[in-house]
Amino acid sequence: MLDLLIVGGGPCGLAASISAQRAGLTTQILEAHSVVSTITQYPTYVQFFSTAEKLSLGGLPFVVPTAKPTRRDGLAYYRAVVKYFNIPVRQYERVTSIEPSGEGFVVHSDSRAEGERRTEARAVIVATGYFGSPNYLRVPGEDLPHVSHVYREGHEAFDQDVVVVGGGNSAAEAALDLWRDGARVTLVHFGPTFDKKIKPWVGPDFLNREKEGSIKTRWESRVKSIERGAATLTSPRGEERLKADLVYVMTGFAPNMDLLRQVGVPIDPKTGIPSHNPDTLETTVPNLFIAGVVVAGFDANKVFIENGRFHGDQIVARLLGKAKPPEPKLSAELDT
Repeated sequence: MLDLLIVGGGPCGLAASISAQRAGLTTQILEAHSVVSTITQYPTYVQFFSTAEKLSLGGLPFVVPTAKPTRRDGLAYYRAVVKYFNIPVRQYERVTSIEPSGEGFVVHSDSRAEGERRTEARAVIVATGYFGSPNYLRVPGEDLPHVSHVYREGHEAFDQDVVVVGGGNSAAEAALDLWRDGARVTLVHFGPTFDKKIKPWVGPDFLNREKEGSIKTRWESRVKSIERGAATLTSPRGEERLKADLVYVMTGFAPNMDLLRQVGVPIDPKTGIPSHNPDTLETTVPNLFIAGVVVAGFDANKVFIENGRFHGDQIVARLLGKAKPPEPKLSAELDT
């Protein structure tokens, strides 16, 4: 029986494994896709907002020749982390259920290579991140093949009419990248302007493109329906039909709480936060913990790699019967 099984091989899951191994605990990570799969879903051009130092794990230096690392830098670094710390990760193995049993848990999983598997552990951490469960518009046509909830790059949209839905960094950056790749872009957002946390170098760039007419906007508008080649909006000005060869729904993601619900952890319906002790991150089910963005529920802007990488230290302290470790020193604003 393992001392600790971690569901999710993102940076926070990797950091938790490092903390546990340093404490002499046996660990295993089960990851449904590749390690740090959330980062693989970032746009190919993206650059982290944080410095490499704030994204590093276990004291292993994250060295880049620029002020801030790129997506490719991050993927290379976290692969190196797995190798350097010899972190046991079973990739492409999706956890299907967690079952309390005797002194711990039986974790059921589906391996791409081996099919159904079961693993026993005295404690479990759910660190599943949030990619893969988008905030849907829930409108007709959202499941059409030209609609995407993930943005990778703009080349596919060259000389196409594109609608981008959303009012945050992802939507603004996608709209700018699409425009630079030769798309005819219209951004649609239900608010009167961008969300408050727009990156300081993104907002002015976008607003200048809007002012000169390079990117069109429909503020205070919502998508009513999507069809092949078009999207219908509702706004204070009435109903409008826009050309849309491609639609990018950049409305963010919500953590998947299915595993926690299955095992009986209450989830606050308003905040989406699982019931847990904030000092130990232990849920109402003994020895079942949460780490990473799952801790923040619907508000993914509260937990990032920068602070989630320390969650493992809190959990390991609880498993060893020690006091909560000191709060880490963090920058005033965290955003990746």
